[in-house]
Amino acid sequence: MKTKQELLTQITQLTSNIETNYPELYTFLLEEPITIPSEKHPHIDIPELQDYLNTLKQELKHHIENHKTK
Repeated sequence: MKTKQELLTQITQLTSNIETNYPELYTFLLEEPITIPSEKHPHIDIPELQDYLNTLKQELKHHIENHKTK
């Protein structure tokens, strides 16, 4: 199992990659409700970070598959 720090590092790297190489997707990610907590002080632990990382990976994969340059 990955640590919180490892997951945060992966999330940061993937987000940076998306921002640099897929700015149109990055703009969309900033609007995702998943990034806006509904609680004042949400508890974010390993499962939540892993879910968010998986979501980012899925969004990037979907974007690449559906927006291939010709």
